[in-house]
Amino acid sequence: MRILGIETSCDETAASVVTGTVDADGTPHGIIASNIVLSQKDHAAFGGVVPEIAARAHVEALDQIIQAAMTKAECDFTDLDAIAVTAGPGLIGGLIVGLMGAKAVSIAHDVPLIGVSHLEGHALTVRLSDGLSFPYLLLLVSGGHTQMLLVSGLGKYQRLGTTIDDALGEAFDKTAKLLGLGYPGGPAVERAALLGDKNRIPLPRPLYGKMPPNFSFSGLKTALRQEAQKLADISPLTEQDVADLCASFQNAVSDVLDDRVSRAWKLAADMSGIEDMLAGKPLPIVVAGGVAANKTIRAQLQTTAEKLGTNLVAAPMALCGDNAAMIAWAGLEHFNAGHIDDLSLAPRPRWPLDKDAQPLVGRGKAGPKV
Repeated sequence: MRILGIETSCDETAASVVTGTVDADGTPHGIIASNIVLSQKDHAAFGGVVPEIAARAHVEALDQIIQAAMTKAECDFTDLDAIAVTAGPGLIGGLIVGLMGAKAVSIAHDVPLIGVSHLEGHALTVRLSDGLSFPYLLLLVSGGHTQMLLVSGLGKYQRLGTTIDDALGEAFDKTAKLLGLGYPGGPAVERAALLGDKNRIPLPRPLYGKMPPNFSFSGLKTALRQEAQKLADISPLTEQDVADLCASFQNAVSDVLDDRVSRAWKLAADMSGIEDMLAGKPLPIVVAGGVAANKTIRAQLQTTAEKLGTNLVAAPMALCGDNAAMIAWAGLEHFNAGHIDDLSLAPRPRWPLDKDAQPLVGRGKAGPKV
């Protein structure tokens, strides 16, 4: 199968052509023929994504990005089996642009249309990149989401834990903004942390040791601001102060992820039917989403997996951020299962992977300082 994927849920305009198949036993085989991503630069001045600017930029760029993906893949629209497009969740303006572009191509070339969840794209990325079979435990960490899910099949996602306040990527961005490191914040905090002392600043580990394995980063973010203010009250923050704050923040996050993932893994491994699906093999741990590109976090999760006696499968760096290859692959899996949409397909600003899980909103938890 050959699928064109389109992604416009936030501030990346992306298109990709993926070819592949899923064997009768569920084993995936995929090849990325092209993966073009245009990251918008106009949001840096505002310290975050401006929805209206993002939508207008998608309109201006989408046609060229699609054509670039088709050219690199050396195929024509008549060679496509289907078109997959991010239909949610995301910024409504961007979703509309991508969806209307996909519908136009579908109508013009009589190609089936498939609406894909952006989160499902992340969830299935390792099936494209590593040929991973179901089931596995997924840590999905991005700017808008932080969740632990048991992935037992296409469309079968059971949420075991989620954030009760900020997503981890948002906490990184706000930390960077507080310390004057610019946008996007995640890479900036990671770079600064390389030069810092991770043990200098005492910070909390929110919800550490608690069940269920949910997350809370609001209290951690507040604690970091308070510690930064204490230093600034003595003298202006130096580059070393900023580096130490970043390193201490990243260290606290790593400790939290180690605890949360360990508890979620033990919970998932004991669930009914999972042992039979694994056929004697340990339940793999998967990390995907933009924050999965953080090397310190990846290293911590590798240690966590080894401690639990299982394998860590991390999404490739190029597929951690928003991209269309993951959308094309998710579309391929759905097309293989006989799922297609008609032109009434509408954008969905909210689209949870676990449809039965209730939204969880609570007060931020600080926890003991370490």
